[in-house]
Amino acid sequence: MYIVHSTVNIPEGKVDEVIGIYQKRSRLVDEYEGFISFHLLQNEQTPSELTVQICWDTKENYIKYITSDAYKKVHELEKNYPDQELASIRPSVGRYKVVAE
Repeated sequence: MYIVHSTVNIPEGKVDEVIGIYQKRSRLVDEYEGFISFHLLQNEQTPSELTVQICWDTKENYIKYITSDAYKKVHELEKNYPDQELASIRPSVGRYKVVAE
């Protein structure tokens, strides 16, 4: 299994808005080959820190997704978000190979 984390720190007062965006996400990734699961995680100690966790069956299927038109479409929508403060946030991305379960 291959897991990707994208962590962002959201400005004060906008956390609920961002959570709402993810609750209404397009779900394009869900239909992609090798997709296992999507989770939006909120740090209990720092509630303004949100992490998107996406699990894939293989790194190869993850690479296929991030080079696909579906990926580009989802990220173009983010760039066009009307709230420029949110649109300008850049995540810290970690990629992990599962080595034990």
